[in-house]
Amino acid sequence: MPVSKCPKKSESLWKGWDRKAQKNGLRRQVYAVNGDYYVGEWKDNVKHGKGTQVWKKNGAIYEGDWKFGKRDGYGTLSLPDQQTGKCRRVYSGWWKGDKKSGYGIQFFGPKEYYEGEWCGSQRSGWGRMYYSNGDIYEGQWENDKPNGDGMLRLKNGNRYEGCWERGMKNGPGRFFHLDHGQLFEGFWVDNMAKCGTMIDFGRDEAPEPTQFPIPEVKILDPDGVLAQALAMFKKTEEGD
Repeated sequence: MPVSKCPKKSESLWKGWDRKAQKNGLRRQVYAVNGDYYVGEWKDNVKHGKGTQVWKKNGAIYEGDWKFGKRDGYGTLSLPDQQTGKCRRVYSGWWKGDKKSGYGIQFFGPKEYYEGEWCGSQRSGWGRMYYSNGDIYEGQWENDKPNGDGMLRLKNGNRYEGCWERGMKNGPGRFFHLDHGQLFEGFWVDNMAKCGTMIDFGRDEAPEPTQFPIPEVKILDPDGVLAQALAMFKKTEEGD
């Protein structure tokens, strides 16, 4: 009895090519159409693990952790310096879902940087900002601005301690005029002191003290004022 054999089906070429194109594990440079390229680990055809991404358009370089195609974990972002032409670090810290999230350091310039907490690529939580003019803010942040309790220390040593809202002094606070040896304590609205008291504070040690000390306010007859107040209070009770 004759035996018939079925010829073995051959796999389509495109399936083989597609299987080879699926990126998993460590790969060398993989270029995009626009000239960007990535060197590092892959999983199921997306960046996953440790890797370096280079963007051709602006020269940005990211080195660090990836998760399912997005920057996630610890990583460093660098940009080319227009003056030197060399890459300089602009951010080192934690990422989540391709955005700065967690603790990190952002460099805005040679003498201006922020170290602290981030959320959604905005300064949020506790952080310290070093400004190029020598001022330092340390405290709470929200939506990329000082918000909550914080202290601003000026270059000359004077400082404000108190409440902030939308990047401005808002609420109760104290301003130490250490150069003149005075302390103002009061209430602020959008960086303007609305009401409060000013007292001498370390005036004898101040580098530029005021010409005259603030006179002490006293009641000439405190016992008489107290007695009058008690009498009025008693009269009010009897009337009730």
